[in-house]
This record gives sequence, C-alpha cells and structure tokens, in this order.
Amino acid sequence: MADQPRRPRTLNDARTEAEAAFKRTTTKVAEAPPKQVALPGVKELVSLRIDQDVLEHFQQGGPGWQDRINDALRRAAGK
Repeated sequence: MADQPRRPRTLNDARTEAEAAFKRTTTKVAEAPPKQVALPGVKELVSLRIDQDVLEHFQQGGPGWQDRINDALRRAAGK
C-alpha cells in the first residue's frame, strides 16, 4: 500500500502549535512566598476583637494586661 500524501499544514495549525510552545516556555510556576522568620522580641501592632469580660479579666491586674494576653495566647498556641 502506498503512503498517503501528507495533508499540507495550514497557517492555523502552525500558529496554534507556535502559541502552545511559547506558552509552555514562558509560563512561570507560581512559587510560594518565602516564610517570614519572626524576630524575637519584636511585636506587631494588630487590632483584635475580644469579649468585654475577657478584656476586663486581663485588665484587672493593672498595667501589663497586653503582655498577659500575649502570654495566654502563646500558651494556647503551644509555644
């Protein structure tokens, strides 16, 4: 059996193949952002909503209530 003649390539076939090749070579793989290392002793200012009774509990001890909340959260986080 004789070989069938090849169908001539059309402009659309070539364009589609070229676009696919270009996309494969120019597409970047998304990298995870680098994890920031917590510096010891550096605190970050945040806004936090907590129940009034919880806030009063920590404020009863006077100044240092924010540090006491931080210590309680640190224990809860297992650190």
